[in-house]
Amino acid sequence: MSTAHGARARARIEVTAAIKDEARRQLAAEGAARLSLRAVARELGMVSSALYRYFPSRDDLLTALIIDAYDSLGECAETAHDPAAGPFERWITVCEAVRGWALDHPHEYALIYGSPVPGYTAPDATVPAAARVGLLLIGIARDAHQDPELARPPLADELRPEAERMAADLAPDLPPAVVTALVAAWAQLYGLVGFELFGQFNRVVEDRETFFRHAAGQLARGVGLAPASP
Repeated sequence: MSTAHGARARARIEVTAAIKDEARRQLAAEGAARLSLRAVARELGMVSSALYRYFPSRDDLLTALIIDAYDSLGECAETAHDPAAGPFERWITVCEAVRGWALDHPHEYALIYGSPVPGYTAPDATVPAAARVGLLLIGIARDAHQDPELARPPLADELRPEAERMAADLAPDLPPAVVTALVAAWAQLYGLVGFELFGQFNRVVEDRETFFRHAAGQLARGVGLAPASP
């Protein structure tokens, strides 16, 4: 790579990062629905046509921010996760990492798990990043359910066809009852975090850390995980 080409590549990386940083500032101040490429360009002292060379549309910029947020959340959960611990403890650690990341990045959490942005549809390019935490939880359940003595969650007969479809799509090596419980636990995890982050627990839950850990434990038990014996 020539020196000039390397310098241009570094400059592009730096400008791209600056655009994203300003867009995140606007997310915090105005919300995702009001994100504007023109406003980002104005704050950075750029003409709009120059910014379009980095992000051709608002949706392209939103997609980049969404992927960054999912990847940041996934990296946080993966870093906290200790494969050497027991499945129950691993589950709790990942759940607590999700909550901690959300409290530290409320506007990015709102971008990926808050209200949909009017007129925007996330492309398939966001799926791998969005799946990181879910795959981590599936892996924990998979390791735990290698024990044939581990009790499986119940599965209603009327849900079996849908459970088998979800299992085939998400984790063919796990029993459909476990996959169904995982999907429910995944949704409830983000519901718990969202309730805390968006104020629904105000004047309801005071000791939120203890409450969350207890609730995450209940989710783990619903998937068939049990705490290690003392």
